[in-house]
Amino acid sequence: MDDTADWFGNWNDMVDTVLSAVLFYILIVMLVRLIGKRSTSQLNNFDWIINITVGSLAASGILLDSVPALRAVAAIGTIMILQFMLTWLVLRFDWVARLVKTKPTMLVHKGEFVEQAMRRTRISEEEICSALREHGHTTNNVNWVVLETDGRLTVIPKQDVALRDADTMVHVVKPESLEERETAKS
Repeated sequence: MDDTADWFGNWNDMVDTVLSAVLFYILIVMLVRLIGKRSTSQLNNFDWIINITVGSLAASGILLDSVPALRAVAAIGTIMILQFMLTWLVLRFDWVARLVKTKPTMLVHKGEFVEQAMRRTRISEEEICSALREHGHTTNNVNWVVLETDGRLTVIPKQDVALRDADTMVHVVKPESLEERETAKS
């Protein structure tokens, strides 16, 4: 038996695989250009899942005989159209955004850990301390640490500003007790 056949299967399958790979490469490059930076920048969970789905569909169309390339192209096109429509709806209707997107969550306020938020987001004190060290801070010299929608921890250094006056904190989920304290101070 020919050893080459063991490595490559039959040559027709190899040619089909190469042609499918070229087709999907061109398709994905075009989609990334059409969708823009959203597909390649810091991804929120939803965008990340869409990108994984597109990659999985492309791999299926390239490698699986049971999935014709055009069916995989149609599936990818459908997913991308749905993604485009959903992001359009999110930008135009607040109720859709609330349904689909998460909000940033405050994990540290004025150097104190917000235990309730940490439990809800399943972020440990160690993970927060790691982010503080990475940014060269300690809990004593930060106003806030925020878990962003893409999973990053943002560290905001201590300043002489109240939470209610910090315009970048408007969309951040804060614990109710903290909002009550801030309101009582005014």
